[in-house]
Amino acid sequence: MATVNVLVITGYGVNSHLETAHTARLAGADRADVVHFSDLVAARVRLSEYDFLIFPGGFLDGDDLGAAQAAAMRWRYLKDAAGTPLLQHLRDFLDQGKLILGICNGFQLLVKLGLLPALGGVRFERQVSLGHNDSARYEDRWVHLLPNPQSPCVFTKGLPMLAMPVRHGEGKLVPENEDCLRRLQAEQLIALQYVDPETGKPTQEYPLNPNGSILAVAGLSDPSGRILGLMPHPEAFHHVTNHPAWTRGELDPPGTLLFVNAVRYLRGQ
Repeated sequence: MATVNVLVITGYGVNSHLETAHTARLAGADRADVVHFSDLVAARVRLSEYDFLIFPGGFLDGDDLGAAQAAAMRWRYLKDAAGTPLLQHLRDFLDQGKLILGICNGFQLLVKLGLLPALGGVRFERQVSLGHNDSARYEDRWVHLLPNPQSPCVFTKGLPMLAMPVRHGEGKLVPENEDCLRRLQAEQLIALQYVDPETGKPTQEYPLNPNGSILAVAGLSDPSGRILGLMPHPEAFHHVTNHPAWTRGELDPPGTLLFVNAVRYLRGQ
């Protein structure tokens, strides 16, 4: 059975790295290392040693230059100590069939870097962005998510409706144009949508949809299904007591299931 090694990137304002690594271990990963971005640049840690890369949430660079914009520029233009562009390491990582997950700021990073949605298989070309919430405020609340059963996404396969918290000020999906939006739908790259738990249907109603994201988009997949970005925090619901209504017996499937699917995929199960 294949070994699953997980790399969780931290630094520059990331603050969900420890619970993200913990959730990966709970999901069955053999190893989940938290590594500062600068260690990749210094070549003290190599991406090639891992199977599953996670960009967790936080406040990358204080969001002062736009959510994850500065972080995307670091990945796009920096080279490691051996002179290899970080972008080349990412290309090699994906070409080897490995997985990438971006949560909140991590999702923002993936779209700014052009790894999502990668329409037409084109990577590192920005096709969508994530803008300010319609509420013009930071949203910190629990939401319900509906996985798209038609999506190629490895992480969401076979999952039921999920509950997770959101913690963001810039989570509204902004496609490049109408054709981009049409293709997201036609190619089933909308992996997760905000839904009304009473009807189980996608919604634009606030606060069920906390940011006003078009088509209630909460998460996107690339065409390969091996990259997922989502605004809600699955790592923040890894135990029954994380749920706000657990004392009343109101339970939902945990966000850990996204990680379980990833680990099973990498093991070939």
